[in-house]
Amino acid sequence: MELVGTCDVVIHLAAAVGVQYILDNPLSSIITNVRGTEIVLELCNQFRKKVLIASTSEVYGKHDHAPLLEVDDCVYGPSTSSRWSYAASKLIDEFTALAYHRANKLPVIIVRLFNTVGPRQTGRYGMVIPRFVQQALESKPITVYGDGLQTRTFIHVGDVVDALIRLIDTTAAYGEVVNIGGSTEISILDLARKIKRKMGSSSKIELVPYDVIFPKDFEDMLRRVPSIEKLKRLVGFGSARDLDNILDDVIIHHRDKSNVHGCVKTYVDSQFDTNPILPTHPDF
Repeated sequence: MELVGTCDVVIHLAAAVGVQYILDNPLSSIITNVRGTEIVLELCNQFRKKVLIASTSEVYGKHDHAPLLEVDDCVYGPSTSSRWSYAASKLIDEFTALAYHRANKLPVIIVRLFNTVGPRQTGRYGMVIPRFVQQALESKPITVYGDGLQTRTFIHVGDVVDALIRLIDTTAAYGEVVNIGGSTEISILDLARKIKRKMGSSSKIELVPYDVIFPKDFEDMLRRVPSIEKLKRLVGFGSARDLDNILDDVIIHHRDKSNVHGCVKTYVDSQFDTNPILPTHPDF
């Protein structure tokens, strides 16, 4: 509470994230997303602080057209499919934030983020690019879920941060929902091929049926491509890094991390008996 009272602006990025995590933890994910955002909005309203709420491209649901506009309908499966609980919880966040703006004139901005990628991102929660890069680096099979024909766009985290900073200072964005995402649509299968080619990897690309990885009620979005015209209109923004730049950045990071870990292993093997103190690295 004290922090909200003394800050200039609140950027609410915290959430339960990742398809696998949501499917494994459906109840706690809903509570984290809905209650957490309610608390943030209540405090921002109390102290009259402008607030940016991070939503997600997942709220669009099962659309197969592109690009997705902020005013498009949201199309979900039944409540018996826990796959859609994350999207629904984030949509509730949006409704609540917009209600605060309309009822109390709270300066609120909602951003729908599309597949944000960066060099320190982990593949632990199902993030596809770091997972593919790590598999290619280790010469393991690059595992593509489903038939690989589902398409996505990707945006560098640095470009997302730039967009957030610009939006939070744009009064015309208050009470608005704004897409933030990349513009290059690519199938996941072609993404795997591209990463393999860039890395000169000997990895094989393997298609893995969804039901091997996820529960039986899992459904995927066939296309997830944003319209960023509203973002451009509000802040004059277009992503600075294309897909090749993004992949190069992630690949360099993973290779550097692998080299550091290899050096540490060599150091431990040679020094274990005489010097138990290991070198440190921010990724450890």
